[in-house]
Amino acid sequence: MPWQEPFPGIRMKVLYQDNAAKETMMLFETSPGTIIPEHVHGGVGWAFVLEGTMEDDEGVVAGGNFVYRPAGSRHSVRTPNGAKYLGLFHGSA
Repeated sequence: MPWQEPFPGIRMKVLYQDNAAKETMMLFETSPGTIIPEHVHGGVGWAFVLEGTMEDDEGVVAGGNFVYRPAGSRHSVRTPNGAKYLGLFHGSA
């Protein structure tokens, strides 16, 4: 599976996708200091952090921890130490 680089500092790989069910699972890797711009979750999103940390205005999610984002949630993500995480998205167009 090839890596995609939507912008500098982040790589992602689609592990599973079902367009009919509107489900996608991806592996993400971010470099230290990466900021993922503000975005709105069109559907439900879950992330399990494997390494590093993900931070937003709601707090810090460190390696070994899990976070849930409801449909319609809006945030920007910072990864000051870099991060590797799995993201599962359901209900996004």
